Amino acid sequence: MEHQIITDLNGRYTTKHYDSSRKISKENLNVILEAMRLSASSINSQPWKFIIIESDTAKERMHKTFEENFQFNQKHVFDSSHIILFAHNPRYTRDDYAKVVDQSIKDKRVALENRDQAFGGFAFVDLNTDESGDNRAWTKAQTYIALGNTLHTLARLKIDSTPMEGVDSEAIAKEFSSELDGYICEVGLAIGYKDPKQDYNYPLPKSRLAQEQVIQIL
Repeated sequence: MEHQIITDLNGRYTTKHYDSSRKISKENLNVILEAMRLSASSINSQPWKFIIIESDTAKERMHKTFEENFQFNQKHVFDSSHIILFAHNPRYTRDDYAKVVDQSIKDKRVALENRDQAFGGFAFVDLNTDESGDNRAWTKAQTYIALGNTLHTLARLKIDSTPMEGVDSEAIAKEFSSELDGYICEVGLAIGYKDPKQDYNYPLPKSRLAQEQVIQIL
């Protein structure tokens, strides 16, 4: 199939080694951040927080979180341009959703007099919340939508990436406790530019199941 989107996605893969001398431009980073902000989520809940690891000080802190587990991903901290931590709210409440509703009013998507009705969508949160108020499985699922959108954006920008579920969530929670403020990070994303001479994954052909194996048109 000949289409720019397909070409870009065919070129996306999980980068195994980065060129530490190459950094993402401020212009492209701003596009990435705005694309993340615009990600879809159920009932527009946006139950996430994105922490951008950019400075040397922040990278030192992130590097420490790999001391006990997942050391194979540790090299990406300094070799890649940035690390993005995708965090989710484990106890999303009506007060959290009120911020979304009030922003919708500010953006003139919802009329002020319809504020109470706008909370109807919160029923989806209730359906996914246990008796203790925990709904982390639901909020984590929303965060993965943002991760997918980010990967697509990076592919379009010709920026390489490495999704990392191989992160130490407990170590991150301890090291970045003030930034996370109760949110949970179980996945990170390294972004930057590959080192084609050292990245063994780069020259390998793309491999996916055939359309007829995964798609049914009824």
